[in-house]
Amino acid sequence: MSELLLGIDIGTSSCKVAVFDKDGHAVSSATKEYPVQYPHTGWAEQNPDDWWNGVAAAIRTLLEKSGVSADRIAGIGVDGQSWSAVALDGEGKVLCPTPIWMDTRANEICQEMTSRLGADRIFSVAGNPLQPMYTTPKVLWYERVLPEVYGRIDKILQCNSFLVYRLTGAVTQDISQGYGWHCFDMRRGCWDLEMARELGIPEHFLPEIVSCDKVVGHVTAEAAAKTGLLEGTPVVAGGLDACCGTLGVGVSEPGETQEQGGQAGGMSICMDQYHADPRLILGYHVVPDRWLLQGGTTGGGGAMRWFEKEFGDGERLMKEQLGISSLDQMNQAAAAVPAGSEGLVFLPYLSGERTPIWDPEAKGVFYGIDFTKKKGHFIRALMEGVAYALRHNLEVAKSAGADVEVLKAMGGSANSLLWTQIKADITGKKIEVPSSDTATTWGACMLAGVGVGLFPSYREVIDRTIATRRVHEPKRADAEAYEKGYRTYRALYENLKDLMHDAQTD
Repeated sequence: MSELLLGIDIGTSSCKVAVFDKDGHAVSSATKEYPVQYPHTGWAEQNPDDWWNGVAAAIRTLLEKSGVSADRIAGIGVDGQSWSAVALDGEGKVLCPTPIWMDTRANEICQEMTSRLGADRIFSVAGNPLQPMYTTPKVLWYERVLPEVYGRIDKILQCNSFLVYRLTGAVTQDISQGYGWHCFDMRRGCWDLEMARELGIPEHFLPEIVSCDKVVGHVTAEAAAKTGLLEGTPVVAGGLDACCGTLGVGVSEPGETQEQGGQAGGMSICMDQYHADPRLILGYHVVPDRWLLQGGTTGGGGAMRWFEKEFGDGERLMKEQLGISSLDQMNQAAAAVPAGSEGLVFLPYLSGERTPIWDPEAKGVFYGIDFTKKKGHFIRALMEGVAYALRHNLEVAKSAGADVEVLKAMGGSANSLLWTQIKADITGKKIEVPSSDTATTWGACMLAGVGVGLFPSYREVIDRTIATRRVHEPKRADAEAYEKGYRTYRALYENLKDLMHDAQTD
């Protein structure tokens, strides 16, 4: 009997595949890395076929090392990063690298389009501002800069729908990824073809919108040969990685909130009605009849990954001698530094910034450096800067009428007890941590389980499979240091933003 589920997570730096039983226990997993290319300032792009080749290799590795027979997999769910613009021709060939969620190359196009159509007109349909990170301006950039590509486009797909296409041949657009398009009606969950015409988006670029748990196809013979999966295995449409992670930590009811600890930072607040704010991001949840009001920042766990890569040579050299990973060594160094990092403050705007400042030209900053500062100060300041960005988004959400009390943490950053406690202390919010490493792939599996009938409802599977492993209550002992640091954090951007913008025009 087929009783296992396969989740596929297409992240920014790597893909992760995992097999779960119906009780939510991970049976086996595998990962494969792939590159991000930064060919020019503001550009960040990937080759979608790198995702597919990485997923195929990871699935083969998983099946081989686990001994799991492919015929035991009842269904497959795929989640992926946001705001891709995968250009396919009529034969399904990828026409060019896709700009990804942190790419800001289309900033000028956004300004021109907003001026022509009006910010209010665009926002009235999409519930989101026109910013260069979204899908819409990237497609318009193809038209302006790559007309030879634009003329051959048959469909534009999102990250997860591209993987679903490679697995099944089905061309779809799941509803949770609709928020990348500004011709997507956020109130009704369908295309607004009049807005598409106003934006200059051809109707044939837009795939059919489907629910995230709909079985849209089955593994083809070609995909089975490449991956080791069983031909005919059902595949659901899947959804946005942040939404699947939100489901994977048990967030499905209004007011429940996920704290994002992956490559990006931020939060997702579950709502049962349309509630848009131009400072934040609004999208459909993967759970039916729910929206997510999101804060999305470019500097989350990826900021720490960048720091470790560029400045962690010593820790990597000591890894074998100490038996401690480089990230754990950095965590120990940060723990030895007082709250507030003795005046060192970090702006985590490493690829511009999304919410709530929406500034593609914002830059990362370490402020307060002097001869007393050691590496541990920089590491702790980085952690605190990401937490300040989270607080900023939560404060904006509260001003928009969405106040929350408890955050459910997910992603690799949630494995750091220190970083999670810093976030609790800086935001003043209680943070609960379920299974942080597997939340996103398990969320994708939940979609597949509901889609193939293995689970009767989301509520039933959440109650049965998701439990809190630890809780971080905010401590007020360090409140004064963090209040001072947060004031500096907010003032730094306000005082430096003109300089940041001027630097882009030199």
